[in-house]
Amino acid sequence: MNKQNDNNTPRVTAMVFAAGLGTRLYPLTASRPKAMVRYQGKPLIEWALEKMAAAGVRDVIVNVHHFADQIIDFVRGYPFDGRIRISDERAYLRDTAGGLKFAEPLCGDSDLLLLYNVDILSTIDLRKMLAHHIDTGADVTLAVRQRQTARYLVFNQDDMRLCGWKNIKTGEEIMPVEPARPVDLAFSGIHVLNRSFVDQIPSVEKHSLTPLYLQNADHFRVLGYQHQEDDWMDVGKYEEFRNVLT
Repeated sequence: MNKQNDNNTPRVTAMVFAAGLGTRLYPLTASRPKAMVRYQGKPLIEWALEKMAAAGVRDVIVNVHHFADQIIDFVRGYPFDGRIRISDERAYLRDTAGGLKFAEPLCGDSDLLLLYNVDILSTIDLRKMLAHHIDTGADVTLAVRQRQTARYLVFNQDDMRLCGWKNIKTGEEIMPVEPARPVDLAFSGIHVLNRSFVDQIPSVEKHSLTPLYLQNADHFRVLGYQHQEDDWMDVGKYEEFRNVLT
């Protein structure tokens, strides 16, 4: 799905966010990056690359920082039917928006960007999510579901348009758009965005995508994609997953 074909299917580049320090997984990350922590015998980066392959995405970027050489060595030897390129953030860790902006020169002529956190394991069908993004005419599509967390994205139930964000522990709220029928959903660490949205990322070295989605919610179509029926795990917390990770 990374090439424009006769029926005008958009070109897709995926970016796997693998540059984090993995502090929540310490001590497993004392000598390796979180992308190389293993679940059921395979490193998390391999699970992510398998998701990209299953979705038909053949153009993948992986950003690196913490123990970067281990990820680079793995990727170089991985039998991927496509192209995997490294966005090297060893000099400076840039967060999600900053990392995407830094990696944009590697995106070529792609129309859509599929972003995926390396510590997410899910049965979500990324082909369906990409098709949904295209069918709805969204600028950004966020995978979301009902689950317990401290921070929620707030959507309007009728059209699943992003309206705001809340932290139920601190009481903090950001609500750029008033929802007619609000629904609170948790972000799943998977997003699709039109290439043109990258223009909204400021030219700073470190920035997060979530504040940008909120800042642009009133004039861009930032929509939620519910995948409640899928299995989903964020394996980034050692205390919760120490018995299944190695």
